[in-house]
Amino acid sequence: MTRGYISIGSNIEKEKNIHSALRELSLLFGGLVVSSTYETEPVGFDGATFHNLVVGFDSDLDVKTIAKQLRQIELDHGRTRGCKKFSSRTLDLDLILFGDLIINDDGLQIPRDEIERYAFVLEPLAEIAGDLRHPVNGISYRDLWERFDKDGLAQKRVNRGWSSIE
Repeated sequence: MTRGYISIGSNIEKEKNIHSALRELSLLFGGLVVSSTYETEPVGFDGATFHNLVVGFDSDLDVKTIAKQLRQIELDHGRTRGCKKFSSRTLDLDLILFGDLIINDDGLQIPRDEIERYAFVLEPLAEIAGDLRHPVNGISYRDLWERFDKDGLAQKRVNRGWSSIE
């Protein structure tokens, strides 16, 4: 089994879409490690605030199969392909880590560079996997979060995790 991490975001019917996605991911992978949810301002466009979180899971599936399944869950939740990178979304599921895998081909990048660029990915990841080390730079996610430039950060914790996924 390999431990992977998925970044989840939504700014359209946030509670409904995130809860539904967690249910789907739980059916797919079994038990999940779920971070708190953070409310964040949109990056690169004007729009409703996002809810973001990170989940950890274990799987024997290969990384490309998992990526395809995540895309299907997004589509099942009304995500449209071909939309602008920075825009409102019903659901955004990004496989950000999968074991110590380093891959950048066929549209699949792991570890995702968003881990080090965006607080809405790094803070929840550091919360549930703080001692884990980035497979490229070897720095723990807790240390990366401590070093992260938080000047002007528009992000706040809105809950400490999902109590049930049914």
